[in-house]
Amino acid sequence: MREHLGFLKTSSLVVKIAACIFLFLGITGGIAVTMGLVPGNPRWMGLVLLAIYAFLFFLLYLIAKIADLLVKIINEIKKE
Repeated sequence: MREHLGFLKTSSLVVKIAACIFLFLGITGGIAVTMGLVPGNPRWMGLVLLAIYAFLFFLLYLIAKIADLLVKIINEIKKE
């Protein structure tokens, strides 16, 4: 299990970056739709977009934090 720590650390970082990108795109798109800059979509759809992308952000960030916690647990088990 020790040989997979590098992969877990790297994948955690990549997932955190992806979560931040999703949040940025969601905020940008949600604000654009809410302000009426996107024709053909009702303004309330911007709030729906914000909610969906916020959920994706928290989900991905939670997955990354679980991977970080797993790395810490493996390190603590190996110390004993």
